[in-house]
Amino acid sequence: MMPATDGALADGPAIEARDINTGSDWSFATVYGLGFLTFVSAFNYLDRSLLGLALPQIKREMHVSDTVLGLVSGLAFVLFYSIMGVPIAWAADRWNRRNIITIGFAFWSLMTLLTGWVGNIWQLAVTRFLMGAGEACGIAPSNSMIADLFRAERRPFAYSIFGTATSISSILFFPIAGWIGQQYGWRQMFVAAGVPGLVLALIFVLTVREPVRGASEKRRYSTTTREPFWGSVRFLAGSRAYIALLGGATLMGLNVFGAAVWTPTFLTRVHHLSLGQVAATIGPIRGACGVAGVLLGGILIDRLGRRAPHWRMTLPAIACLIAGPAEAVFAFADDKSLWLSAFAVSGFFLLIHQGPVFAAVVTVARVRMRAVATSILLFCAALFGQAAGPLVIGFMNDTLRSSYGDNAIRYSMLFIAATAVLAGVLFLLAGRFIAADAERVTES
Repeated sequence: MMPATDGALADGPAIEARDINTGSDWSFATVYGLGFLTFVSAFNYLDRSLLGLALPQIKREMHVSDTVLGLVSGLAFVLFYSIMGVPIAWAADRWNRRNIITIGFAFWSLMTLLTGWVGNIWQLAVTRFLMGAGEACGIAPSNSMIADLFRAERRPFAYSIFGTATSISSILFFPIAGWIGQQYGWRQMFVAAGVPGLVLALIFVLTVREPVRGASEKRRYSTTTREPFWGSVRFLAGSRAYIALLGGATLMGLNVFGAAVWTPTFLTRVHHLSLGQVAATIGPIRGACGVAGVLLGGILIDRLGRRAPHWRMTLPAIACLIAGPAEAVFAFADDKSLWLSAFAVSGFFLLIHQGPVFAAVVTVARVRMRAVATSILLFCAALFGQAAGPLVIGFMNDTLRSSYGDNAIRYSMLFIAATAVLAGVLFLLAGRFIAADAERVTES
């Protein structure tokens, strides 16, 4: 192993560049690192999603409106998540990313644990607020690490594997959490999720190493040159592909976060499922379909992208354009086989875009601005997606309830379907500009 060029404080022990330079992306070190980062991300999605599963029980216990629940589940989380995301990413472009992820993982797991002991809606908002601060340490530094583990040609598939975190959480963790909530109450779900996270954070820091920055690049970059923050922002603002990716990711943030919070309530109100039934429905179906979609989509994008690079964004765009109508069918179908099928179709196509989008972002960003580029994208997706998505649907529920009763949520969920279609259009647009914008990186 070789030391990082930034010194012990900056990067510490690192995975050496030999794997990339010899053409072997899939070594034990890179596979283990990618696998553990994916597992950490699975806990990230679990901990933020538990509140959506618990909303019906929380509403009965705390006697609050859907609008308030939308604020707590979305805005309270996203305020610190989005505010802290960019400075944490700026730090990750300079210092040890593994350590930053470890600290965040332990902190958000602690906040998840403490959520099980809140006594009112204000305390719930505080734990949600602080959980967002911890989770801001997750995705952007992880994406930066993965970019240094795999060459550009392999990154879409590597990011697709990383993108299975949501599905892993749905398949493995969500049904268990639902069973615990059904048997022991919603508070015990948070306790059961928080404790393992604290243990895994310790294992992560002891077994995962920091990769050398720029190790995966064909052209050698200086790892000591640090980009000023506003210089990074100006560079990214000049990329048409990045701006289109930013818009598409923001719309998909509205979609994913809005659906994650309100789908359990939708199934409870419209189809009268219990908490345990909801977890059993959402978890295995969306999880299995999501894994299949992300992995099969990643393989197809990897192969077609070698022949024609535009497929790296065209296929994700097509996936979003299919997911939107499927979500509309899910919202309005009464026949169980039909709405379950629509739910499965949307689950298959919904997350295919994530891996290619992250791969495209690091392609149009310089080495020392990759975490910042990812964090700005996550900032917009979180600020408008997680804050506005649940809030808009909650507000629409309350506004339409006098006319449609419990069925008001059907019309609110159409908002989610529309965002996927618009995102697909923007991803198509991004695909037109990526090649030219990648040249800006190599020329600079």
